[in-house]
Amino acid sequence: MTTPDATAAENATAQAHSQTNTLVAKLWNYCNVLRDNGLSTIEYVEQLSYLLFLKMADELSDDPFNPKSIVPEGFDWPSLASKKGAALEVHYRNILQELAAKPGTTLGTIFAKAQNRITEPALLEKLVVDLIGNQDWTIDGTDLKGDAYEGLLAKGAEDTKTGAGQYFTPRPLIDAIVDVVQPRPDDTIADPACGTGGFLIAAHSYIRKHHMRDLSHEQRIALSEGKGMIFGNELVTGTARLAAMNMLLHGIGDSDGPSLIDVGDALAEKPKRHASLVLANPPFGRKSAITVIGTDGTAEKEEISYARDDFRATTTNKQLNFLQHIMSLLAIDGHAAVVLPDNVLFEGGAGEKIRTRLLQDFDLHTMLRLPTGIFYAGGVKANVLFFDKKTPRADGRPHTSKLWVYDFRTGLHFTLKQRQLRRADLEEFVQAYKPGEPLDERVESERFKAFDYDTLIARDKVNLDISWMKDPALEDADSLLAPEVIAQEIVQDLQAALDDFKAIALALGGEVTDEGPAAELTP
Repeated sequence: MTTPDATAAENATAQAHSQTNTLVAKLWNYCNVLRDNGLSTIEYVEQLSYLLFLKMADELSDDPFNPKSIVPEGFDWPSLASKKGAALEVHYRNILQELAAKPGTTLGTIFAKAQNRITEPALLEKLVVDLIGNQDWTIDGTDLKGDAYEGLLAKGAEDTKTGAGQYFTPRPLIDAIVDVVQPRPDDTIADPACGTGGFLIAAHSYIRKHHMRDLSHEQRIALSEGKGMIFGNELVTGTARLAAMNMLLHGIGDSDGPSLIDVGDALAEKPKRHASLVLANPPFGRKSAITVIGTDGTAEKEEISYARDDFRATTTNKQLNFLQHIMSLLAIDGHAAVVLPDNVLFEGGAGEKIRTRLLQDFDLHTMLRLPTGIFYAGGVKANVLFFDKKTPRADGRPHTSKLWVYDFRTGLHFTLKQRQLRRADLEEFVQAYKPGEPLDERVESERFKAFDYDTLIARDKVNLDISWMKDPALEDADSLLAPEVIAQEIVQDLQAALDDFKAIALALGGEVTDEGPAAELTP
């Protein structure tokens, strides 16, 4: 029976979603104005973000219940809104330059290398006065404006031609992952490839929702500032900017305090600090910009190389290197949930070495096989690996006893437009995972199977690409999919197969060139 309180909560949630969707639609209309001015998706989302951030920051400073000064006076929204024409454009450039001159702070990360690409004063004035300036963005609190901003990032990610989607993990998947790992207030949470900050924001939100009442005043301040408990790394300056904005607008961090997002290549050096919880979706694409030389002493041909003596295997496979990095980043007894493509599960050579170590020194207890059609990068077949770091045993016994595999791929079909992934689609997996319960409480089902260590280590090349289900659409004529869905899945399967063949060719010592559709495999 639904209680009045539950009904009221559901109605409030529905109203918030409606308001968020309205704000997202309005923001996207503003983007159309910028797109007509010749900017790309990333550029117009970024340009709109500068102005939107300044306006939201101004509204936060006027909050009667929790006033928060974010932007210095004279370089804030009122100073911008008071000017017109060419003077407005000049002052806006000065604001971007001044706010960027605080390296190491959140504001410095947000405005690092910021440039005004809205070169027409009339267009800039229209955005400042008529569009953004006429909307009160924070009347319904931090979560609404933060969610609206994240909705703008999601819309931007739909533009696959510019590669914007590679920085964005679908929020329903993030929420399901966070719900099963259950972040705690005493966790140190990291994402070494944070993109626009989705994992870090979701983990922070989970702690606020489930633990806020139990926290002291000092702990609540620490949670809000994120100091010492949340940190991320992002290679691309523009994306790190979006992550810092996204987090600050969700109430995480301090504008004048140290930035929670480090900008640079996370793989370039050993972690300077460890995390008890790592959540990540490393970027897709096989080759790193640089080669990592592991303790095996070998090096693969690449223009630049560096040594990581904490890595056991040398490879230019970016996802395998990120997996090794996360294995080093984790503290003892720490937990990780990492989204990785299929090639990480079966690739030989370095892949086999890394998987063997993962089973031996870590407890690789759960794997979620994901369907195609949920990522903006087409043709991606991916999985979520859940594992815990353990102290190596003196007797050499492996820490992995059973790997539970949940097949969320076979017979399930999603698209980015007609049938998008929802959090409810993953509820069966969350329930089967039994968050917070001992692994021996789990129950096998049609989609959820357990495989013991001896079975896994005996597989050829320790191949963890495990499947057992058959797609009913291939056997039952009455369940045929719509032609456009079939065509899309064929394209995705072909792209995934091509990526797999490239990985095999490289593992055999070949060289793959990606120039055009007729990429050559050179022996």
